[in-house]
Amino acid sequence: MDILYLLVPLSVVLAIAIGAAFWWAVRNDQFEDLEGPAHRLLLDDDDRIPPGSGTPPAPGCAPVPGGRAGTPAPVAAAGMPPPPD
Repeated sequence: MDILYLLVPLSVVLAIAIGAAFWWAVRNDQFEDLEGPAHRLLLDDDDRIPPGSGTPPAPGCAPVPGGRAGTPAPVAAAGMPPPPD
């Protein structure tokens, strides 16, 4: 029973702290745009690179004529002829 003298005031203080944090978030427009950050996360970073900027190829990748820099070059399997273009 003595523990209730500690837990009840502690829960009231915790509820007030949570309410104050929520009030601060609402007043500082933290809930204004809920979908924008989710959409920005899905955007491809390559869309922001201007055409012709010449990004270097990734290690182990060769530039392909007519392809993007950094895409793996087509490699024929051992003992098989290369695929027709």
